[in-house]
Amino acid sequence: MHVNNFLSKKLNLALPYWTIICPFLAIFALGIADGFKENLWFSGFLGITLIAAVLAAVHHAEVVAHKVGEPFGTIILALAITVIEVSLIVSLMMSEEPGRPSVLARDTVFAAIMIILTGIIGVCLLVGGVRFREQNFIKQGVSTALISLIAISILTLVLPNYTTSESGGVYSSSQLIFVAIISLILYGGFISVQTIRHRNYFLPQNKDGDQISELIVDPPNLLTTISSLILLIIALVAVVLLSKKLSPTIEGFVMDLGAPKSLVGIIIATVILLPEGLAAYKAARKNRLQTSLNLALGSALASIGLTIPAVAIVCYFTGLEVTLGIDAKSSVLLVLSLFTVYLSLSSGRTNIQQGIVLLTLFATYLFTTIVP
Repeated sequence: MHVNNFLSKKLNLALPYWTIICPFLAIFALGIADGFKENLWFSGFLGITLIAAVLAAVHHAEVVAHKVGEPFGTIILALAITVIEVSLIVSLMMSEEPGRPSVLARDTVFAAIMIILTGIIGVCLLVGGVRFREQNFIKQGVSTALISLIAISILTLVLPNYTTSESGGVYSSSQLIFVAIISLILYGGFISVQTIRHRNYFLPQNKDGDQISELIVDPPNLLTTISSLILLIIALVAVVLLSKKLSPTIEGFVMDLGAPKSLVGIIIATVILLPEGLAAYKAARKNRLQTSLNLALGSALASIGLTIPAVAIVCYFTGLEVTLGIDAKSSVLLVLSLFTVYLSLSSGRTNIQQGIVLLTLFATYLFTTIVP
């Protein structure tokens, strides 16, 4: 309490002290991690530090989002998470055994999409339905995001299974570059619509259905905003580095369970998406479903629209091959999830049953991953 008073009164910095300490604690834990290799107790400490860094990142992202307003605030969080995700995928791809196509990008992107579509959106609709019975959003904005997401998902994860230049769900070099360009065009077009041409489609609504562009509480001052932005970057970097540091431990745990290796990608993707998931959940609890959907669908689009081009560039300059095509079971789940989300969000109003259906699909995805 005294620390918070000092920060707010003396430094004019309206931030809880724990949100300042946790990112630096995570960096410190990373710095000493090499001296505690294969120590289960320290691995547990790293896990706790990772969760603390995620919670700090959520707080700082909300501070920045409040300052810049919607929909720019949600875009900042989505882009920050995606940049970290791309960095993690590329660094792990470069360390993989050469000589065979990498499936890491495919598994991570597919996991991120399924977690967002069925997990995060499902929880938001369920919570909103329980607390408010029905919630409103602007269907023009959601429809714009969904048609972009459907196109980019099928082109990157399903179409590679049906091309003939390469086999086994692999794009040729020219095809991969083409799809990377298409992904950037689709994502760039969506950002243009969201921030410039039809920004009003993505603004939150109040309980009467009227648009509101600002929150009731006063926005943070400039010093607090800049501090939160810097701390957000530090926290996100710590999250991805801790995830990478913990991935061998997680992989060993998964192998001991006898589960497929793809479960590792799901666990890491869940941790990376936790800041967005928590922010979307908190917005849904405050009856701001539009903000939740901006976060979720924008993150899914950014996850593909930026990850695939980055992976394509790495493959082009390093000669690595990447498998993008998902198997038949995953294709069915992806198409079913996209179809269900589209129907759920087609009317501009949601209820509890839509959340229940999406969460059952999420449970099915997790179960069939562990028990294929």
